[in-house]
Amino acid sequence: MKGVVSARRAHLNARASDRLKGLVGGSNCGVRCRPPPVHRPSGTPHRTDGGKKVRRIANVRQEEVALTAPKPISPLVLATGGAGFVGSHVVVSLLTCGFDVVVLDDFSNSQVEAARRINKLAGGRRAKFVRGDVADLRTLRDLFRTHRFDAVIHFAGLKAVGESVAAPERYYDVNVSGSARLLATMAEHDVSRFVFSSSATVYGLAEKVPIAEDAPLDPTNPYGRTKLIVETLLADVAAARTQTQIVMLRYFNPVGAHPSGMLGEDPIGEPTNLFPLIARSVGLAGQPLRIFGTDYPTPDGTCIRDYIHVQDLADGHIAALSALLSTDLARGVALPINLGNGHGASVRQAVAAFEVASGRTVPTIDAPQRPGDVAASIADPSRAAALLGWRPRRDLDAMCRDMWRFRVLNPQGYRDAAEEHETPRFAPSPPPVLAGAPPTFTDAIRGDTR
Repeated sequence: MKGVVSARRAHLNARASDRLKGLVGGSNCGVRCRPPPVHRPSGTPHRTDGGKKVRRIANVRQEEVALTAPKPISPLVLATGGAGFVGSHVVVSLLTCGFDVVVLDDFSNSQVEAARRINKLAGGRRAKFVRGDVADLRTLRDLFRTHRFDAVIHFAGLKAVGESVAAPERYYDVNVSGSARLLATMAEHDVSRFVFSSSATVYGLAEKVPIAEDAPLDPTNPYGRTKLIVETLLADVAAARTQTQIVMLRYFNPVGAHPSGMLGEDPIGEPTNLFPLIARSVGLAGQPLRIFGTDYPTPDGTCIRDYIHVQDLADGHIAALSALLSTDLARGVALPINLGNGHGASVRQAVAAFEVASGRTVPTIDAPQRPGDVAASIADPSRAAALLGWRPRRDLDAMCRDMWRFRVLNPQGYRDAAEEHETPRFAPSPPPVLAGAPPTFTDAIRGDTR
């Protein structure tokens, strides 16, 4: 894989164009934020005056340019599971950066209220929400018949490790079968760009840190194995259809919330991740936080994990998608890329940071180690920096502040707010895309704009 990465890195640098240079967002963005500026053809690139072509130069009147300049085509992205914790933040960033977005979500592990807030935060742009199951082939085919997607970001899936142990068949059905049906439908409709929401759980009990993408893959639970199976499927798809471009983003531990406090992590049922458990423990009816293991070979005896702000994850998706739309990065391969901070924090450090952010004391109880927990799990994010120009910009304190803000503004999560607002209307099924329809972003970059 190192040889593949080196070759792709050289290829990316060699093929970098003026268009790619235009992808850098504002000073606060830190990633390639805007979609590539491909334009609809005007049909009249030059004026004719006395049989001679007159070039449009600086002295042409501004109003004339405004009337004749081609309008940019925004890439259309399908985000499966786009109302979930990570997906909702990515969808807001996509809309803010100028992408058009359709969200497919069955809301089995997300809140309809999140859909309303996504569109409120997007600065006037709106995502189209379709309620449906990614494992339902009929739903997928109807969706692809009625939209001409330029790329797919696949978040949809089940993600609780403990639940996967108790109900593995459900995880294989949703995570593996759903992904296979989605990929088959993409192939039927000639959609070749794919960003997969994978997980650091594919590494299992890694013995070496930081963990690079070429580390051994040995997940220890059904959830992690479903992610690895899908990654294997994606590698086979890339080998079978060489025009395919696939990036597999391996998240470490997403934390935080949108800085507005309007979007955040609101798990349905019993929380399983550390930070939602910490947040719950400071509530009036909160339970003490159980710290599993205080005798690990770490400075304070507790586990160390690599936590990453969910907004940094969103930036990573924008960077990956922009690279797929603008370059040949990952053409014919399924390229894994870690998204993590590159340094970790122990459980006690996480608790201390949350206490500072909230001004509250987090009650804790020491408990024995859990089977399967490793002392430390930290990402090596250098590939993301080299290939995508992506680097995390928010620290643990920012994660805690933003998460606490969401908690204060939404003490019951999205549920109370949902009762105060009208439920968003889901998009009806439009007619199928017909021949002669306006060109898409993909048509434009292929030069097929008739």
